[in-house]
Amino acid sequence: MSAMGSEFTHLDDKGSARMVDVSSKDVSSRTATATGFVRLSPECVALLRAGDIPKGDALSVARIAGIMGAKRVPDLVPLCHPIALHGVTVDLAIDDAGVAITAVTRTADRTGVEMEALTSVTVAALALVDMVKAVDPAAVITDVRVEEKTGGRSGVWRR
Repeated sequence: MSAMGSEFTHLDDKGSARMVDVSSKDVSSRTATATGFVRLSPECVALLRAGDIPKGDALSVARIAGIMGAKRVPDLVPLCHPIALHGVTVDLAIDDAGVAITAVTRTADRTGVEMEALTSVTVAALALVDMVKAVDPAAVITDVRVEEKTGGRSGVWRR
């Protein structure tokens, strides 16, 4: 098992999970963009466009939930570092098949913000489903993924 500690960054010499020490890494400006989609029925899309979802403003609730979700990542993902988020934007766009969600997270820290962006999109999608489930119980969350990250030693990565 001692080889695991050298091969896997989140395992120690004995193969036990650990949080990686990032204290020696340089602080740098970092961003991450993630996207996802909530597939909805045509009837639900029409209600969203008209602002007639029975529970209220589903898109605003989803946007706020996405921002809040990004801020809770270290509580949800066991080995993620608590970092200072300097910005989170969550955009929701209705199209004929449902709602596209894009989250951009920003920090100046020692580790990236990809998990924050992914969590933001996922929590926004969950909140949206909660807001529309009475109208569309078959709503589907799909295609949650990182599209881009910037900063740190690896620089820019794009899908």
